[in-house]
This record gives sequence, structure tokens and C-alpha cells, in this order.
Amino acid sequence: MLKQRIITALILLPIALAGFFLLEGGAFALFIAVVVVLGAWEWARLAGFEAQPLRVAYAALVAVLLYLVYAAPALAPWLLAIGVLWWAFATFLVLNYPDSSRYWGGLPGRLAIGLLILLPAWQGLVVIKQWQLANWLILAVMALVWVADIGAYFSGKRFGKRKLAPQVSPGKSWEGLVGGLLLSLLLTIVVGVVRDWSFTQFLQALPAAALVVLISVVGDLTESMFKRQSGIKDSSNLLPGHGGVLDRIDSLTAAVPVFALLLWLAGWGTL
Repeated sequence: MLKQRIITALILLPIALAGFFLLEGGAFALFIAVVVVLGAWEWARLAGFEAQPLRVAYAALVAVLLYLVYAAPALAPWLLAIGVLWWAFATFLVLNYPDSSRYWGGLPGRLAIGLLILLPAWQGLVVIKQWQLANWLILAVMALVWVADIGAYFSGKRFGKRKLAPQVSPGKSWEGLVGGLLLSLLLTIVVGVVRDWSFTQFLQALPAAALVVLISVVGDLTESMFKRQSGIKDSSNLLPGHGGVLDRIDSLTAAVPVFALLLWLAGWGTL
């Protein structure tokens, strides 16, 4: 398994880095769309579609919706706002699972939830890519999520006692959450010192970074919640040793739209 993970990572990492940081405009949007459509194919299974034609049809629907959204950039702020509202509601669902499953709306509701997860994440990256220091901003949101994951793993392993969401992901603890959050805030402080931020910029950046990290945890737990309900360990086996695409991007699907909307509210770019 470890060998598979390493080989897969060595193949995918340069492709991902090239796609994220070298592509621009429509090529970048298409690159992210491919990832999102693969995620949609996986989500269809979590929603309850077992037959391949139905899963492919759902992925095709997502592809069409992405094209329509790309052709109507005026929808960007609305889609990001809808995404943020969804993740606020998802927090409630995660914290109250399994009782909250009655709010999912059955198969149609679960399919709609897939759209709420995937479309705003795609929109957030496409919007950020158009702004000043776009590549650094994309790297920043990824770094916040990755560093939080690392901090949560080690602090949870060392100090974890109180379960964060035992019905959803028994391995996660409140101590791990705090450790990951603190490490991500430390990273934010280091970046601020290097970039010579003002006191006001620190006051804006630190709560924003904390919110992005916390909502990224909700993204991770949300996929875990649906996998647990479906009795599925991995979203797919597309990535040998790593599971599926959704297993790799679940935290980012939540973090990206929140990150983009916060930057917009701070006056970083236009929507």
C-alpha cells in the first residue's frame, strides 16, 4: 500500500502542480473541471447510484453545469455564497449525525448536495485564478488545509482523548482539531511577518485563516458522513493507495469557496 501511495503521488504531484500554477483562463477552468467531474462520478455512488450509466450521467450533468456557469460569470458571487451557506448547514448535519440524515432529502437531496459541494469549489478556484497573486493565493489555501491536517494528525495522536464527531469519524479528536488550527495560525503569522503585514492585516488574516481551517474540517467530515451512511471506505479506487478523488479534495471543497468569499469581502478582487 505504501509503495502504491508513493508511486501515485510521484505521478500525480507534477501534473497537479502544473495544472494549478501553469495553466490560465479557460485551460485552468477545464483542468479543475476534469477533477470536479471525476469527483461527481464518485459522489453519485455515495448518493446511491450503483449503476455505471447513472453515475456517468450525473458526472455529465455536472460537466454541463460547469460549462453554463463558466459562460455566465455574473453567477460567481451567488454560487460562492450558496456554497458558504451549504457548509454552514453541513456543520449542523455533521454535528448531529446520524439523526441529521433525515434532512438529506433522500436520493434527490443527496444528488443536490453533490452539486453544492463541487460547483462552488470549482467556482472559487476559477475566481481566485483571475486575481492578483493568484498562484500564491491558491497555494495559501492549500497550505492552510495541509498544515492543519498535519498538525491535527500529530496532536491528535499525542493528546487526543475527546472525540470530535464519533458517529462520523471516530479517529478525529478535539485535541487534534486544536493542534491543527494552532499550526495553521502559526503559518499565517510567519507569512505575515515575512510579508510585513500591518496590525490591522493580522487582525483580518488570523480569524479568516481560522475559519477556513475549521470549515475544511467540516468538508472532510461531510464526506466521511456520507461514506459511513453508504458503508463505503473510499470514494473510489481511481488513485491507487489514496482512494478516490473526493478523498483527496474533500477538505478543499469546503475551504476554497469560503477562502474566495473572504478575500472578495476584504477587497482583494472583483466578482
